[in-house]
Amino acid sequence: MTATEVLIPKSVARSSPGVMPENPGSAGVSCAGFDVAPKRTFRFRGFHVSRKVRDGETQALPGQCANRALILIVFALPIFARLASSFAQADPASEPAVLAVGKVLPAVVNINTERMVRRTVRDPFEDFYAQFFGYDRVRPREIRQTLQSLGSGFIVDPAGYIVTNQHVVERAADLKIKVTTNDGKTYNARYIAGDDQTDLAFIKIDSKVAFPFINLDNISPNLLGETVIVVGNAVGYGSSISRGVLSAVKRDITIDDIQYKGLVQTDAAINPGNSGGPVIDISGRLVGISSAKMAFTPQGVPTQGLGFAIPADVVRDSIARFKKTAQNQPEPKKQPSTSEASASNAERSFGMQLQDLSEELTDALGYARAHGVLITAVEPGSPADQAGIERGLVIYRVGKDEVNSVKQIEDLLGRVQSGTSVDFAIGVIRVSGQGQQVETLTMAAR
Repeated sequence: MTATEVLIPKSVARSSPGVMPENPGSAGVSCAGFDVAPKRTFRFRGFHVSRKVRDGETQALPGQCANRALILIVFALPIFARLASSFAQADPASEPAVLAVGKVLPAVVNINTERMVRRTVRDPFEDFYAQFFGYDRVRPREIRQTLQSLGSGFIVDPAGYIVTNQHVVERAADLKIKVTTNDGKTYNARYIAGDDQTDLAFIKIDSKVAFPFINLDNISPNLLGETVIVVGNAVGYGSSISRGVLSAVKRDITIDDIQYKGLVQTDAAINPGNSGGPVIDISGRLVGISSAKMAFTPQGVPTQGLGFAIPADVVRDSIARFKKTAQNQPEPKKQPSTSEASASNAERSFGMQLQDLSEELTDALGYARAHGVLITAVEPGSPADQAGIERGLVIYRVGKDEVNSVKQIEDLLGRVQSGTSVDFAIGVIRVSGQGQQVETLTMAAR
């Protein structure tokens, strides 16, 4: 039987008890770490194997290097598998921060509040009366302004309960609260309860569908140095995030004369509009609620991105109290606020405050007597303001009816509904007949 030719690695030839060279002193050649000895015979687990070469020649057999390559491939397979796994983990979609944001973002909402305020300003007509007649006859001029603010919040119950900052929805009795969910749908929200000390508030949106929510049963341990992500409505842009670390815990600070206690500190950017939004860790657990940003220290020293959040445990305990309040709170009936009920039809629908033109006033102003009703104030942003109407002008006709008193105008506008267009003849008719200009303006009631 012809002897079988076998290529044996050095390490195997030296250490394997099953392979014992009979003539270890023979010279040979090497193929990248493999010994090839001429005329060497081995005993391999009871089998007799040998290699033959011609006298005076030592050479590596053609298949030896191929065998070596095969062995290297076998040993390298686990290494390539680990490299492939590493490349797969480099996919951005599998990053922990991306997964955490995707987990909580459907529950984050944008909150838009609108509040009507009444502000009294001094009217030049009052000065005119006091100067020429020695007493005031024109009522104090009030301007109704719409104040808007933006904030964030997040849903904590599938029934539509939302937690946010109290300062985002303060004076909620005078507020219209609009909530926009992550899917772009907008809902009216109602105020449930709030706490000025913790700066937390509870509001609710109503819908027949269940909402995605952030579960507060498992909150972040809030460890120093852990990665945190701020999610919210930064500067009016929805679904905005910033990333940083948890810098400190149990901070007591004062910002704009407001004292905050027990806050967590982060270097993640907190911008206007983030208030009320969640701060999460990279597992998607709640760290806290964005509350305040410190631009300057109390001594006036500028800071570099110090943001503060209400801790998650405080949020969880407050929500438990708020839910008890919600259970005992009856469903509110939609009623106009006191300011809306007391406003005149002209003011409520078009943003104009009116005054009867007395003889003394028309003579002093040089206007034609017994014609029209004086406009004493125009609310900024109202339909009257958008139409270019200014105080001091006179309304002479509403629709097809001439008017000479506020009561007439109020009666004509009493049945006007929101969106109804009304024609007004407005301008100035002077006694001298000079500079007369009356135009017909069409305004839609708000």
